[in-house]
Amino acid sequence: MQVSKHKVVTIDYTLRDEQGSVIDSSSGGEPFSYIQGIGSVIPGLEQALEGHNPGESVTVRIPPEQAYGERDEALVQVVPRSLFGPDQEVAVGMQFQAETESGTRIVTVVGVEDDRVTVDANHPLAGATLTFDVTVVDVREATPEELEHGHVHEAGAHG
Repeated sequence: MQVSKHKVVTIDYTLRDEQGSVIDSSSGGEPFSYIQGIGSVIPGLEQALEGHNPGESVTVRIPPEQAYGERDEALVQVVPRSLFGPDQEVAVGMQFQAETESGTRIVTVVGVEDDRVTVDANHPLAGATLTFDVTVVDVREATPEELEHGHVHEAGAHG
């Protein structure tokens, strides 16, 4: 069965940055399963896997506009330390959920100075060109429940 819309696709992958450093990998762990065609993975990866069969491998270089987008410096803001509460520890690298005009976003603390905290709502990989080495492990029909919920259910993750 080929990778196509509404199929559960299970892959082994290694993700590298532009310098070739490994960012993430399923090596040594469980393969990753997702539903093709519903935006569960970045567009460039979905496009690269479309039409492939189990056992096939592909290496694809994905530019930012097909991955996590370009960095938007408007998403970096300095906010009052008081927004985090008096007992909340705040340190560089911590991540929080924030409500924005476009919905809930994950923000990363990138600076802490006295009563000011600098947060960045860009995805950590925004602006990066990514390289995926992927092997399609399995492809199966998504169940109606999986399609309704928008994610793969563990009981059928590896069909």
